[in-house]
Amino acid sequence: MTRHFAVVFGIFIAACVSGSAGDGSSPDAARQLAPGNHTITVRHEGMERSYRVHVPDSVLYPSPVLLAFHGGGGSAARFQRGSRFDEHSDRHGYLVVFPDGTGRGGLHTWNAGGCCGFALRAEVDDVGFARAVVADLGGRISIDRGRIYATGHSNGSMVVHRLAAEATDLLAAIAPYAGAPFFDILEFSPSRPIPVLHIHSLNDPRALYQGGLGPPFPLTRTRTRMNPVEEQLEFWIRHNGCPGEPTVGPIVQGQAGSLSEGHTATMMVWGPCEGGTEVRLLRLTGAGHGWPGRELPRRLERLLGPATAVIDIEEEIWDFVSRFSRE
Repeated sequence: MTRHFAVVFGIFIAACVSGSAGDGSSPDAARQLAPGNHTITVRHEGMERSYRVHVPDSVLYPSPVLLAFHGGGGSAARFQRGSRFDEHSDRHGYLVVFPDGTGRGGLHTWNAGGCCGFALRAEVDDVGFARAVVADLGGRISIDRGRIYATGHSNGSMVVHRLAAEATDLLAAIAPYAGAPFFDILEFSPSRPIPVLHIHSLNDPRALYQGGLGPPFPLTRTRTRMNPVEEQLEFWIRHNGCPGEPTVGPIVQGQAGSLSEGHTATMMVWGPCEGGTEVRLLRLTGAGHGWPGRELPRRLERLLGPATAVIDIEEEIWDFVSRFSRE
């Protein structure tokens, strides 16, 4: 059981440098990126794409890496501002990387197989892009290739699940939030067991926990069929060779008089599984779709549902993934 229970939806959710990929093993590479924020461009599939990386003052070498994928209609910059990963990585000494999706007008999406927007329509290879980001980063700073992790919000969560299934060799563990995958239509053939923590609210009004046709994407008439969260997690539970029934932790209650009053968080654990892996579901109630930890303007709460701080999501994510490494 994780030790910690304690922004925004993607569309509301440095200098540009270029270089070639490398293995990130030399001491000189570790000095190329100074502490702070960097925006880096790479070419993939004939497109110029970018990612942002936060290098903490206390960075460890070779450094663990957390890939953080923004929500649909968002951007790397907005997810970096809306989450607290920068300050969290400063405390724990890992690199946090915010890849940028594709789209027009700054409204970027990811091709998760069943969603979303431009990336889906154009059949963008976002799994390949994630590989390119890691390869490029490894040419600029010393990274621990056995400790590369991924998280994401909404459409970013969906693509993280796809990435774990199709590029299992790249990742040591994943912990996405508020977006179930599309393993019912994708080819699900991970090369090995992989630890998974999925975080989702039963009351999410946009990424529907029980599945079904979601509401129109803001400013459009586009609607997406959502998959039931627990049904999709069964793919990981079976693949990882986990027990059929979970161990259910205590219900954590939101503090009275706080942003999270009436909200709950419950951890469900399927494990131990093959290779020392686990599948976990951190199930919230009362919370909406927004990234936990920040208050939302009333107009956004009407769209996304209630804000919450019932969990410290950055701590939950890192506490889970950092326990695992890939041999």
